[in-house]
Amino acid sequence: MPLLFIEYPKCTTCQRAKRFLDGLGVAYTDRHIVEQNPTADELARWHKRSGLPVKRFVNTSGQLYRQLGLKDRLPEMTEEEIYALLATDGMLVKRPLLIGEDFILTGFKEAQWREALER
Repeated sequence: MPLLFIEYPKCTTCQRAKRFLDGLGVAYTDRHIVEQNPTADELARWHKRSGLPVKRFVNTSGQLYRQLGLKDRLPEMTEEEIYALLATDGMLVKRPLLIGEDFILTGFKEAQWREALER
């Protein structure tokens, strides 16, 4: 299964992650997070496979997060409600995402990505 790299091309963190992958010669399928927003089902599958808290899939740094008052709303929401909300707009989803056969990575931390790719 090829890796799936989900990014917002204008995001500098996504650009750094992409350069990192390219520098290692890693093959991946690239997906624009706004043009092809993850679905609620995809988010649910990835969340369950990742073992991460659902909040790690939320872009807490984005303007839309602040505009919607999600800091206060998220703790009251079920996981299904969060997946449905994130599926409405790619800008709500933490990026970049790297989806592998045996790992899901949210955000870019070079050491963490290197470790996952070396397994």
